[in-house]
Amino acid sequence: MADEGAGRREGHIVIVGASLAGLRAAETLREEGFTGAVTVIGDESRVAYDRPPLSKQVLLGRVPADATSLPWRCPLDVRWRLGSAAVGLDLAGKKVRLADGEEVGFDRLLITTGTRARPWVREMEAELDGVFVLRTSSDAGQLNRRLAAGPRRVLIVGAGFTGSEIASACRERSLDVTVVERGAAPLVGALGGVIGAVAAELQREHGVDLRCGLTVTSLEGDQAGRLRRAHLSDGTALDADVAVIALGATRNTEWLRGSGLAAGPRGIACDAGCRAFDVNGIVTDDIFVAGDVARSPHPLFGYQFLSLEHWGNAVEQAEVAAHNMISPGPERRPHLWVPAFWSAQFGVNIKSIGVPPMGEDLVVPQGALSERRFVAAYGYQGRVIAAVSFDQAKWLEFYRGLIESAAPFPPDFATVDRRLDGMRPIPACFPDPSLPTHGPSVTVSGYSPSERRVTFTPARA
Repeated sequence: MADEGAGRREGHIVIVGASLAGLRAAETLREEGFTGAVTVIGDESRVAYDRPPLSKQVLLGRVPADATSLPWRCPLDVRWRLGSAAVGLDLAGKKVRLADGEEVGFDRLLITTGTRARPWVREMEAELDGVFVLRTSSDAGQLNRRLAAGPRRVLIVGAGFTGSEIASACRERSLDVTVVERGAAPLVGALGGVIGAVAAELQREHGVDLRCGLTVTSLEGDQAGRLRRAHLSDGTALDADVAVIALGATRNTEWLRGSGLAAGPRGIACDAGCRAFDVNGIVTDDIFVAGDVARSPHPLFGYQFLSLEHWGNAVEQAEVAAHNMISPGPERRPHLWVPAFWSAQFGVNIKSIGVPPMGEDLVVPQGALSERRFVAAYGYQGRVIAAVSFDQAKWLEFYRGLIESAAPFPPDFATVDRRLDGMRPIPACFPDPSLPTHGPSVTVSGYSPSERRVTFTPARA
């Protein structure tokens, strides 16, 4: 066993994806004693940087777009291969093919290619001057400059978390903004209709022209190729000189087509130890996956396969993957991170833990929806599955414990002073999952046992 462990700390590891997960994985490899070569491949020219500030501080002009680099935990002896995307994978030959024609061989491979912003559906309209997406630091820099120039009206297509945060930044800059959302409310795909209704009131009270239940059918430009107007599904037209397309993300898996890995639009399927599956459902031993592009089962959530677009998940999963890549079988550990994320918009701090889209009903044990200061707990098949807070984040560690121990729903707080009306379960009102909405941050798919109670003990390093 000692020889196996020593052997796995040598050789050449290639990481495809040079963002947050790729950086943290490279750091973990070195911190845990990997002495072989490490190559990190990225399609952007920048080394890993932080993306959450792009829709917040950068769009408010408080932080330059090129000043969001991630701090390094340790000096890194790695080869950075930046500015050329991976375009193919030869499993048998153990080679990654790059867009410039170079082939990079490996002994073990970690895929952390993440996601990209979903573009506007019509290419010619997407190329109009004034049409933006927001995913990269370059995107954020260009959009910030346009907002600083004072457009007459900003149109935001999609009211998920990114779209809502952009709308908040626009209003903070006193810009007129219209948000068009195909769902019944903002955040409806991520948090459900009950909480979405609160988010809708919040946006309208801050001056957002929010139009739900509609889609943008086309974007119109002038003869110079500048955006001038948007046409909506209700037949109305809206003048706007800036449009931000916030229709969610697309997982970067196309380069794996024909590779033999189980990769598709929902991500790359892997086991709880981050080892990728091949197309036959057989787990590989030298190909690992982490971050937004990974799709892995979680015992806390009925062994559903979860694809998570969360900052914390990218860090935790990358560390688990890197550890398992260089460890013998008995020393490997599962990725059991409880999903959590946060968003700041319209003066409210929104935080979530667990998987709200799995929720059937919810209760409001702390605070009240009408006060915009509350905790909503979600239930699934008789157990607490998630919690969301508006300016009540102090409660979330408590709810983490309920989720991890499969506590019954609705929770029984015998010693807590709470409002009885908030403890009556009501439908969470998530939309039909077959209908698209803008911006859910968790995609749930796969097998779900009808009744399962688990006691969860987080792995500790």
